[in-house]
Amino acid sequence: MKPTTPPKTYRVKSFGCQMNVYDGERMAELLAAQGIAPAPEGEDADLVVLNTCHIREKAAEKVYSDIGRISKAGAASGKQPLIAVAGCVAQAEGEEIMARAPAVSIVVGPQAYHRLPEMLDRAVAGESATDTDMPPIAKFDALPDRRKIGPSAFLTIQEGCDKFCTYCVVPYTRGAEISRPFRDLVTEARKLVDAGAREITLLGQNVSAWSGENEKGHRIGLAGLVRTLAETDGLARIRYTTSHPADMDEDIIAAHGDTPKLMPYLHLPVQSGSDRVLKAMNRSHTAESYLELLERFRAARPDLALSGDFIVGFPGETDAEFEETLRLVDTVGYAQAFSFKYSPRPGTPAATMDDQIAKEVMDERLQRLQAALNRDQFAFNKASVGRTCQVLVERRGKHPGQWLGKSPWLQSVWFEGDYAIGDLVDVELVEAGPNSLAGRILQRVAA
Repeated sequence: MKPTTPPKTYRVKSFGCQMNVYDGERMAELLAAQGIAPAPEGEDADLVVLNTCHIREKAAEKVYSDIGRISKAGAASGKQPLIAVAGCVAQAEGEEIMARAPAVSIVVGPQAYHRLPEMLDRAVAGESATDTDMPPIAKFDALPDRRKIGPSAFLTIQEGCDKFCTYCVVPYTRGAEISRPFRDLVTEARKLVDAGAREITLLGQNVSAWSGENEKGHRIGLAGLVRTLAETDGLARIRYTTSHPADMDEDIIAAHGDTPKLMPYLHLPVQSGSDRVLKAMNRSHTAESYLELLERFRAARPDLALSGDFIVGFPGETDAEFEETLRLVDTVGYAQAFSFKYSPRPGTPAATMDDQIAKEVMDERLQRLQAALNRDQFAFNKASVGRTCQVLVERRGKHPGQWLGKSPWLQSVWFEGDYAIGDLVDVELVEAGPNSLAGRILQRVAA
């Protein structure tokens, strides 16, 4: 590599989960603290950070496609940007990225991105820079304070996973489960609110595994943290994602009933409705225990909206076992859900299992599953018509005087009026579509 001019502008492109969105925001703040500005919309950046996801095969391949596209565009314009690959693909493939994509100057894993500024100095000096160390949560102490943000903010409270589902690379790319200290989280939440957040979503690969000691030295779990954060003046809403059924205790169930700031929305992945497939996935629950858990949540918060994750075409999944998944969907009635075709990830046990499912079979199953999930999402939206709720104003709509925001049940709601981003407004939901609702404003809610 040849030495190059220090970058003046950057662009961070994040793939995948909300944790990656959070990490992308923090990397942007790191770069801004170095005096590097975000590239104006429509202009090329001097530094491009691809913050990658390794969960899906196509997502990883898309990274290499983007590297090629960026490199080709730079060659055509005569302005070749520095390219950094961050995130889980960086962690999993490390030096292989440099070998496969020589245009890349920096490879940094998700636990080491706090070292991005010093790695950038090395890249500017003409050295390749790779760091895939996994020091426990050291990055959070090195990150700059949060700057002005939008009305809804992410707060990572936990990283890593110890569950070792046979299809999943997270334990290998994010490491073992580790919880950030209670006091650090309370402090960061306060700073987020001071920077403009009205809603905070607590993040973790297995957020329900968080635990720590509160200010009195008592051991608490996620519910205790939620209740403490709910005391933060100016914070109106709390959410959390993503959870594992094995770590959902009675206290977090109770918190959904006794903590008004905790929104009536639960994302709880199940992956399959077949007990045999769940066992092959190394999921610790059965379809029955999962449904029983949901019923306990609904008893605590009857208006709870449910969301989940599904994988179709896991090795050995039969037609009958897929039908069990459809029956579970019919039973639950999800307000939202995410569904994917099984994708073999190198190094995971499922990648070498017998009876890998043909692509066309997975395609057909996914279409049927998504049709059922879309049906239920539309039904949930239609059942919401006539409800009155608070909507958090997040951005302007496409038309003059139109605004978009989120209901307590994480539905997109559009309405008209004279408001500001970050306002909470009382809205009557008057019309439902498959993916959003129309609202009629009743009044603005005081901060």
